[in-house]
Amino acid sequence: MKMTFRWFGETDDNITLGQIRQIPGISGIVGALYDVPVGEVWPEEEIMALKKQVNDAGLSLEVIESVNVHEDIKLGRPTRDRYIENYRQCIRNLAAAGVKVICYNFMPVFDWVRTDLACPLSDGSCAMAYDNSLLKDMTPEELVNRVAQTSNGFKLPGWEPERLGALKNLLEQYQGVDEEQLFQNLKYFLDGILPVCEETGIKMAIHPDDPPWSLFGLPRIVTCGKNLERIVRMSDSPCNGLTLCSGSLGANRANDIPALIRHFGAMGRIPFAHVRNICFTGDRSYHESAHLSSDGSLDLYQIMKAYHDIGFDGYMRPDHGRAIWSEKARPGYGLYDRALGVTYLNGLWEALEKAGK
Repeated sequence: MKMTFRWFGETDDNITLGQIRQIPGISGIVGALYDVPVGEVWPEEEIMALKKQVNDAGLSLEVIESVNVHEDIKLGRPTRDRYIENYRQCIRNLAAAGVKVICYNFMPVFDWVRTDLACPLSDGSCAMAYDNSLLKDMTPEELVNRVAQTSNGFKLPGWEPERLGALKNLLEQYQGVDEEQLFQNLKYFLDGILPVCEETGIKMAIHPDDPPWSLFGLPRIVTCGKNLERIVRMSDSPCNGLTLCSGSLGANRANDIPALIRHFGAMGRIPFAHVRNICFTGDRSYHESAHLSSDGSLDLYQIMKAYHDIGFDGYMRPDHGRAIWSEKARPGYGLYDRALGVTYLNGLWEALEKAGK
């Protein structure tokens, strides 16, 4: 298992590579180029500059999160072939820099969704939260404004104002696109890129929908074991993999995370793991929590045990953390609570390793 840490770059992250390097057990960075418009080719020189910056700090850059998929591909529009060709070139450029895994998602319009980016918790910390009853009373425009006003001044991936500025038009384009059509559009995309992945050795790792159900009438398909099975069976290529996110999938109480890890891990289809905890507050409502099992509703020991049982040797990162110790940071991505999460996950892993000897 290779423990990694997400970093948003020196111009848009309050955390430095030097600080990340001091977290015990961290071997690499999960990074991206955030200034390239979605659908355009990532310049090889910019990729290599990011790689050098990370390597000079004593860390590796082998996982990219994310190379986002253009909406025309998700919509199945005639222009999708141009964007797929651009994506293929991105894969080649990233492979030339030594990247092994690309995380991506296929969520229409909205990436991750929360109704509160700074929900106060009883211990004095804050965390991101989702309340389905609140979302029912919001318009999409109100949600976008709410997120923008509570982002602590950071740019949030998936919530780019230049893209969501045309929100009404974007939502109208998805009228008539149902889950089956979205599945077909995903298959078309995978058929276009997987030959390049096999040629270069890069593994694609689709991220679950967050949360894993339909929002504002938009279709969502990366939500449950049945749908994950359909996705991995779209191609028997080992490059067609999953980012198994415990927090995203775990928001649906019907999803048995350890069972999903064992099933898809046995198939060799989990190159990348996001491990975090959530605490249920109602039906389809929760707030994010510390990684510690007793602080949330998911059993992190059983999740880590499942990874250990399958001999997981892929990349893992702690996922969203709380805002603690008066840190002003990107919502979900402060330094302190994620560093605590790394230590907890590594502690569980060491105990599992030694108990098995």
